[in-house]
Amino acid sequence: MTAASLGLRTQPIRHPDGSEQVMTRRGWWLVLLNFLIPGSAQVLAGNRRLGRFGLVSTLVMWALLIVTVVVSLLSRRTMFDLVTNGFVLLIAEVLLVAYAILWIILTIDTLRLVRLVRVRSWTRLGIPILSIGLLVVASGSALTGASYAQTARDTFGTLFGASGPSQAPSDGYYNIMLLGGDDGQGRTSMRFDSISVVSINAETGAITTTGVPRDLAGFPFAKGSPMRTYYPTVHTGHADPTCGWGPGINQLNTEVVVCGHGASLYPNAKSQGSTPGIEATRDALEGILGIKIQYYVLMNYGGFAQLVDALGGVDITVTERLPIGGGPKYKGQPASEWAKGWIEPGRQHMDGNTAQWYARSRETTSDWDRVKRQAQLEQAIVHQVNATTLLTRFREVASAGQNLFKTDIPEGMLGYLADLGVKSRSEKVQAMQLVPKQGVDQFNPDVAAIQAHLQSLLHPASPSPSK
Repeated sequence: MTAASLGLRTQPIRHPDGSEQVMTRRGWWLVLLNFLIPGSAQVLAGNRRLGRFGLVSTLVMWALLIVTVVVSLLSRRTMFDLVTNGFVLLIAEVLLVAYAILWIILTIDTLRLVRLVRVRSWTRLGIPILSIGLLVVASGSALTGASYAQTARDTFGTLFGASGPSQAPSDGYYNIMLLGGDDGQGRTSMRFDSISVVSINAETGAITTTGVPRDLAGFPFAKGSPMRTYYPTVHTGHADPTCGWGPGINQLNTEVVVCGHGASLYPNAKSQGSTPGIEATRDALEGILGIKIQYYVLMNYGGFAQLVDALGGVDITVTERLPIGGGPKYKGQPASEWAKGWIEPGRQHMDGNTAQWYARSRETTSDWDRVKRQAQLEQAIVHQVNATTLLTRFREVASAGQNLFKTDIPEGMLGYLADLGVKSRSEKVQAMQLVPKQGVDQFNPDVAAIQAHLQSLLHPASPSPSK
């Protein structure tokens, strides 16, 4: 009875005839199979138990990938919830790292099965090179995915770890206070140079922005605000001359910190991921605009340039020449002596440093103009960011975000707000600026008129049916 009749040498993959031609062809096939279907090389030519484990692992990963694609197609909101959940990201990270390690083990074992000493001489180098190249592509992709998951988990944990509970929309909107400042060296506290509120329609994602000049004064605080203990009608600036802060809304953070009564007025601020100064500013904006502000986002301008650079820059149309620099050292000093450069009119692709000065510059214009430029930058960044940019620059964006942002938005809201953000890209952004050109008195604002105007933007009257 021959070996062939017993079926012992009828499978050239597991039982090759030993010729160089067969062994070489077999070697190429094993390497390709290991790349295309990890575990299949072992099932066909090696340790079947290891091969079955590799195949099952591969099928599980494929199944998870298919489920992910289906979920993203059927429910974008669910997909956002998953990719922003720290526990889900941790599981994804562990699975991807484990699969990458398994792929390395299977590749090494596949090279053993090839039996390089028995293949044609010129392929003894070609097969290992191909195998290693495919391994770098395969396991490298898995490890890159694991790295992205870890970066996202760390970023979300840093930004949203101390956030408060999720809140419901108010009158159909999520209202988010955006604050910008710079707590540079030598400063006792941060003054908010940029103040605005973004109102996001909870159904459509439509966005309305309200820009508030930093020196706006004579405003009331919301009903029930502890700041009414000191200012029952409107904010006039602290009476204590040792504090020395004026009536502008941007002074509130410094006032409650330096004057020392912030902690007693807002004892729960820290545990809810906020500060007394932020809460006082929130109460002021609620009093001015007549809306409930659920969340805040504080942007430290010290990291703003890093974010813009991480996103690859931002396209802005500049309408007037603006200086780059901290301003004159003495009254009347010409700009030619202190300006470090100029931002020229026209369409520009700005890097982080230029965008930062575009948002800050006011020496040759005014605070009102600066508010408009800051709103323009915010809108441009929102509309120009795309999935490709976030994917290719994910680590840079995440790193910049950790240095730039502070917020009380809870992690559980990220999926919902991200979904609204996608919807908002197809909606036109409405803008309202509390500036003199819009009839707003900086020192004695007509709060009732401001609130009525904002309500007309948030809830426009339905057109009358045609007769």
